[in-house]
Amino acid sequence: MTNHTRYRRFSEWVTEHVLYNPVRGIIGFNKMPGLDIYYAADSCYEEKARSQRNRLYRLIPRYRFFSRFERAVFGESSQTEILMISDVQKPLFRKYYNTQLERFHLLPPGISRDRAAPANSEEIRAALRHEFEVMDDETLLLMAGSGFITKGLDRILLGMKALPSEVRRKTRLMVIGQDTPAAFERMAELLGLKDRVLILQGRDDVPRFLLGADFLIHPAYVENTGTVLLEAMVAGLPVLATDVCGYAHYITEAGAGELVPSPFKQDTFDDLLHNMIISDNRMRWKKGALDYARTADIYSMPERAADFIAETIN
Repeated sequence: MTNHTRYRRFSEWVTEHVLYNPVRGIIGFNKMPGLDIYYAADSCYEEKARSQRNRLYRLIPRYRFFSRFERAVFGESSQTEILMISDVQKPLFRKYYNTQLERFHLLPPGISRDRAAPANSEEIRAALRHEFEVMDDETLLLMAGSGFITKGLDRILLGMKALPSEVRRKTRLMVIGQDTPAAFERMAELLGLKDRVLILQGRDDVPRFLLGADFLIHPAYVENTGTVLLEAMVAGLPVLATDVCGYAHYITEAGAGELVPSPFKQDTFDDLLHNMIISDNRMRWKKGALDYARTADIYSMPERAADFIAETIN
């Protein structure tokens, strides 16, 4: 009936199973006792419970269970090795559990090479813009990712509303992701942006949109990694993102766009959005992204993880 009950029963099943079927090691994607290696794709639960929930939340069984299972991985007495996909969450885990630094192992990103801009990228770009009737003199903004609230779609809509009218008339936004769009469609209508915004459900041809857009906009409230930032980079698409994203530093290193500094201020975002749209730096940002994508280690996460597991489980 509840998530934490299912987690508890699964953990109990694993414990019983390996008792009768011994294995060399246990690698987990969920926080639970008994792991030799934990792949840390999730953010710090304790931080969310204390910063995004009220005090009463910490009295319910769900909190007690997930807090205990997180401590089983990150607590000082645990011997679980931790594969991190971003450094952003490490200080939070150490804040609550004083986790030993030597147990953290940072993996590079694992971007699929098929996201890279192909030789016929200009043809793909032209075809997509023709399909959605985007004019040559229009700027197409793209937001891609499920979870419209945490990804900051409201911030983008407010930023578009703040654009000078002559710029706003030539700016369009496409949003792709698995989420309920109704509230944001109403927000767009109230802001007078109804004909400037198109929200699409998740689809498997996102690379086409990365090639067809002019900017990826990702003003996330919180983001452990932000894989789409790197997918945009390898496609040559300039990025405007918040600096809280775990992969935001790649944008700076590549010179592939701009970051909104913390703490987030809507006026700052509005100015950066406007300045990027009217800037002459689009080709410089694109070149920086493509050059970085050819040389940086942003593809080898699966191989590096497999190597670590092979070396550790012996």
